Amino acid sequence: MFRHILVPLDGSGLAEAALPAAALLAEEFHGRVTLFHVVERNAPRKIHGQPHISNDVEAEAYLEGVARRAFPEGMKVEWHVHAAKADNVAESIVEHAAELNHDAIVMCSHGLGGALHLILGSIAEKVISKGELPVLVVRPDRHGGVPEFSCKRLLLPLDGDPDHEQSLPVSKELAKKCGSVLHLAIVVPGFRNLSGERAVSSRFLPGTTSKMLEISVRHADEYLQRLRLDLQALGFEASAHVLRGDPAAVINDFVGRFGIGLIVMATHGKSGIDAFWAGSVAHRVSSRNRTPLLLIPVTGG
Repeated sequence: MFRHILVPLDGSGLAEAALPAAALLAEEFHGRVTLFHVVERNAPRKIHGQPHISNDVEAEAYLEGVARRAFPEGMKVEWHVHAAKADNVAESIVEHAAELNHDAIVMCSHGLGGALHLILGSIAEKVISKGELPVLVVRPDRHGGVPEFSCKRLLLPLDGDPDHEQSLPVSKELAKKCGSVLHLAIVVPGFRNLSGERAVSSRFLPGTTSKMLEISVRHADEYLQRLRLDLQALGFEASAHVLRGDPAAVINDFVGRFGIGLIVMATHGKSGIDAFWAGSVAHRVSSRNRTPLLLIPVTGG
């Protein structure tokens, strides 16, 4: 894990927000980094207000410059340009990730709201749908600059589905290498935060719905405490939290209060971010704060 990291770059300063995370992970895991650029067919003249790379010669020079200035001396950093002009940049990244034998992708989302949705929809989910590679999505800081990256405090949102516990092995690897604290959390909606069929049922059976939510809280606490004790028995520093309310709102509040540096989630890429995260909760979480998001593809089942 994180032994060979692919970092797609489009030539913009915003995309370089991914570089500190790639450098830190490569250093902690004694890995190597490949910087990657796809020459796009009919590319715009500018991207994010900056001149767009238009050919393979420019791309080679740019990636070489990034390799020399953005990584510590002695770290193995390579670069690769997909010179044949591509119509679909996302597909080219997915294909080359497999071809170049990477085990993780670190990439940047260029902003709040829609931009993140496009990134998750066009690149990260396509990679995850192959059931192979984790994708770490990083954000620029509020001024569009390159943020610092820390994995000292990890948040693992869970929902009781064993499939989504597949975020645990990667989190444990990170914790071993980075000395991370693992925060496990489940969000149980409040009565007013229910949606879909549950919201309809709550109007007709308010008392029953409230009792069912309280039972859910108890079961969630028992589930998380079991996981916490298992982690602590292995020597990890871990905590368990049952949160109440709107999932995106309470997770964002938790991130701020506990100084979370990275959110780690397992996801079924073929059907999008599903189960507890259905209804674009993951998108809403990320669109409200700039905490990096590590998506782990669910395998098997």
